[in-house]
Amino acid sequence: MNKFKSLITIIIVVCLTNNLSAQETYIPWKNGKLVVDEGNRYLKHENGTPFFWLGETGWYLPARLNRDEAEYYLEQCKQKGYNVVQVMVMNTMPAINAYGKWALPEGFNFENIDKKGEYGYWDHMDYIIETAARKGIYIGMVCVWGTPVQQGKMSTADARKYGEFLAKRYKDSPNIIWLIGGDIRGDVKTEVWDALANSIRAIDKHHLMTYHPRGRTMSGTWFHNEHWLDFNMFQSGHRRYGQRKGDGEYPIEENTEEDNWRFVERSFALEPLKPVIDGEPIYEDIPHGLHNPNEVKWNDDDVRRYAYWSVFAGSFGHTYGHNSIMQMKKDGIGGAYGAQKTWYEALNDPGINQMKYLKNLMLTFPYFERVPDQTVIAGTNGIRYDRLIATRGNDYLLVYNYTGRPMEIDLTKISGNRKKVWWYSPKDGALSYIGEFDNKVTGFSDDDGYRYGKDTVLIAVDASKEYISSDWDSLPDAQEKLKK
Repeated sequence: MNKFKSLITIIIVVCLTNNLSAQETYIPWKNGKLVVDEGNRYLKHENGTPFFWLGETGWYLPARLNRDEAEYYLEQCKQKGYNVVQVMVMNTMPAINAYGKWALPEGFNFENIDKKGEYGYWDHMDYIIETAARKGIYIGMVCVWGTPVQQGKMSTADARKYGEFLAKRYKDSPNIIWLIGGDIRGDVKTEVWDALANSIRAIDKHHLMTYHPRGRTMSGTWFHNEHWLDFNMFQSGHRRYGQRKGDGEYPIEENTEEDNWRFVERSFALEPLKPVIDGEPIYEDIPHGLHNPNEVKWNDDDVRRYAYWSVFAGSFGHTYGHNSIMQMKKDGIGGAYGAQKTWYEALNDPGINQMKYLKNLMLTFPYFERVPDQTVIAGTNGIRYDRLIATRGNDYLLVYNYTGRPMEIDLTKISGNRKKVWWYSPKDGALSYIGEFDNKVTGFSDDDGYRYGKDTVLIAVDASKEYISSDWDSLPDAQEKLKK
């Protein structure tokens, strides 16, 4: 009965929200297609409108959700501020969806893929993409997950045929971002990934493309100079500090597993400069290290820390994930990695509902001038959870503090003889004015003590600027400005 009620609730909500969606929806590509900005750090639309990628991890959306469920899920993503949903177009080979339809009924021969009177696998994929488009959401398409490719189920010739099919089918869809790879190192089946990427790019020259790599690795390690790689993606992964099981030859420095900001710095050290994003950090409600369900699970303050660390270090956006949602767990279906909740119950968890505050913060200030700048932190910075991450524009600076520890901030790093300062809460978007300060190194701490998960953002602005007001208790919706 509970399962029946849950599904009825989904259908009712879909019906209620459908009538509201069109008038409330911000359609980003009305500003033109996505391109890399002139500074090679961020994404923007052709007319110059900034694009902050706020991604949701819906890997199993094409395989496990029917039309009504997909509609409900995508509407919830829209309402929560997400503008990208990352999916696996084929999670296995052969791949089958919720309607019992196969992705490759004749192998990699796509000549008769659309059968009259039949709602096939690719019709359902079309529906997902079109539904997302109505809601102003991009679909980050992992064309095929890495595991079946590693198992030899797609040859180089197959990859070319598949890439050509995908590009012809979706080149005119406004909301596609291509993700080559799929949780796999780029030095495994490299020739297959190159063939897939090049076959898509030969036909579709309008949509951005990157590579989704294995945990604790980055696309730029193998493909940085490939013409098809528009921006770098890394997977900081799901390990806690010191967890190494199953990693083989360790790809990063010891005891830095949670320091996802290091990948951003590593990407920016490559030439030429390209934008970068954490495409798979730790997921909310998933065990540390993934594989042992008895381990402690990552929670909302962990996913906030990963998001703010990465973005303040210079990423052009961030992708969130939830254990139950990424696998679209239903009663009797899914449940890997110790997942207990259904995907629709997990939509109420705190972390998925807190990411919008990061997006709103970043769009509040001049966007393209922003740079990471650790010199804003006076003296010696902390390590691990005590690490402060600073970013600034010409006349504003932001500092993320995960533990609430006292900090010394160099206010001279931005313009202005006087600075107005606020606290901003990543948990609920609350804004609290502290006061006006002299232009010098100044100490800041709040009255709530020191502990993990007591995260906050310090905002300092040239007192002559009016980006935010001292009497505000929250930030207005910055996206409203983009609609005008």
